[in-house]
Amino acid sequence: MSQDRSSSSKVPIVQTLLTANEEVAADNRLVFQGHGIKVVNIMASPGAGKTTLLLATIQALADRKIGVIEGDVASQVDADLIAATGAPVVQINTGGACHLDAPMIRHGLKALPLDGLEMIFVENVGNLICPVSFDLGQDLNVGLISVPEGHDKPYKYPGIFEAVDLVVVTKSDLLPYLDFEVDTFRELVHGLNPDAPVIVLSAKTGEGLTDWTTWLAAQLGTSAQA
Repeated sequence: MSQDRSSSSKVPIVQTLLTANEEVAADNRLVFQGHGIKVVNIMASPGAGKTTLLLATIQALADRKIGVIEGDVASQVDADLIAATGAPVVQINTGGACHLDAPMIRHGLKALPLDGLEMIFVENVGNLICPVSFDLGQDLNVGLISVPEGHDKPYKYPGIFEAVDLVVVTKSDLLPYLDFEVDTFRELVHGLNPDAPVIVLSAKTGEGLTDWTTWLAAQLGTSAQA
């Protein structure tokens, strides 16, 4: 019985935390809207290619005013890579937490030149479960799955595929060498989220990158070429 009481007592605590996060996320959203900034939350497993895609995106959209919020458990390796492009970037280390939350984003915004940005990419902590539950104040959610991870991920992690506005399959240059069935993957995604487009690309070779930048440009109401 004591275990049951303990479990039930955690429920209101979790609800309180999520409610507090939602309140800050709403404030973040007002800040973004006030500056005319579109915010894209990128969620994926560690090693899926989030940073590599962002580097290619910044290069492809060099005429755009892009900022980046990097989320990691520790280190600033990815932020250093982004900073080398000249794009404004802030690193948020969670110290063990498996996701970013709205208060972290609010704190990180202090280090970004909001008046000079059109779009902010949030590279969330590498995880396919935790980040889905926490609103950051973003406009759009994008899920990345790399070819080496396999096409069965919608079976195993349905929550992220239900929550995203776009799914990107990365590392398409490895398709000839691995058993990733693109058509099967697309069917699985659309079984969970019929409205989410699926883009297949390689940030390394540039294959499919124009599809990605065109989608981003549509969110800004403009056109773009990779």
